[in-house]
Amino acid sequence: MRIFEKPGADNTEEALTAAVRAAAERKMDIVVATGTGQTAERLAEVAKAQGFSGHIVAVSCVYGMHEKGKNELSDRMRKELEGRQVRVVTAAHALSGAERGISKVFRGVYPAEIVSAALRMLGQGVKVCVEIALMALDSGNIPYGEPVVCVAGSGGGADTVCIITPDYTADLLQTRIHEILCKPGLYTSCNLDK
Repeated sequence: MRIFEKPGADNTEEALTAAVRAAAERKMDIVVATGTGQTAERLAEVAKAQGFSGHIVAVSCVYGMHEKGKNELSDRMRKELEGRQVRVVTAAHALSGAERGISKVFRGVYPAEIVSAALRMLGQGVKVCVEIALMALDSGNIPYGEPVVCVAGSGGGADTVCIITPDYTADLLQTRIHEILCKPGLYTSCNLDK
């Protein structure tokens, strides 16, 4: 496992290269977290340069995450990614979604939020890798029962790559993290508001 000294976008090129190499060697699809689409776009470029022929699924943030009625992923970027044969998934976040709406009103902690906090002990990127794998499977964009390479970050770009076999969100505890290929060693403390 490669441990980056610090989290963040400075690790993007190395993380994406590792992800594509692992996916090509193991004949797996790639699932990537993307806000604006830039990380997914760069992944598509790296994949093309390395001759990767598998599927890439980009999982964007939900509508309304930063501003009601808006999505950080522009329509132009969505079309550009789809033109590069990248499947784009925009759906409720598997490890927060409705539970966050309930906890904001009733001031409690709910099971999916506990799972999220536990995964963040390994790093924000590991939590996001699990979440996007669940979302990609729930939306039918990756095959059931097969491991995938997941790429995420700690707040911009990519710094975490995991090999995961997800189960559907309804059976999320059956999800398996097989390997963490890279992640930051130092990261900010758990922020339960994310």
